[in-house]
Amino acid sequence: MIQERGASMIEIIGVLAIAGLMSAAAIGMYNVIRNNQARKIASIELEQIVKNTDLLMGMRGDYTGLSVDYLVSAGALQNTNAPIGGDDWSVSAINNGTGYSINLTELTEGECQFFTTTPPKWATKILVNNVAITNNVSNCFSTDTNEISFVVEKQKKQE
Repeated sequence: MIQERGASMIEIIGVLAIAGLMSAAAIGMYNVIRNNQARKIASIELEQIVKNTDLLMGMRGDYTGLSVDYLVSAGALQNTNAPIGGDDWSVSAINNGTGYSINLTELTEGECQFFTTTPPKWATKILVNNVAITNNVSNCFSTDTNEISFVVEKQKKQE
């Protein structure tokens, strides 16, 4: 009787299938970790925008004239790129200049859910697709067209 060495074709296919499944799982986990990291970085950048805006405009207690371009020209932002989502984002004064909002556009459902389930402490109100968050209902769309407005309201200084 002749003894054969090596693996049969079925054994090789089985090993390749297991390797393929492990690779697919690793790529999936990498994407989840990468997306979470991008969201956390964006959250830190948003907090820094709030701090810089308050340092720049908070002394006068009036946020009128606030915009992304103004923050860039004043040195409070490095560039006009959005922290996350689409580049059609804005920072604008609200309530006659007593506060401001940071408005992000073109967010995915996952990005929208991230910012609504863990709202930042510095935001006094969050609007998702122009609807205020109530009772942990976020109103996020399943498409990449979500818009979030982080509202920062300040008290007018007494003169």
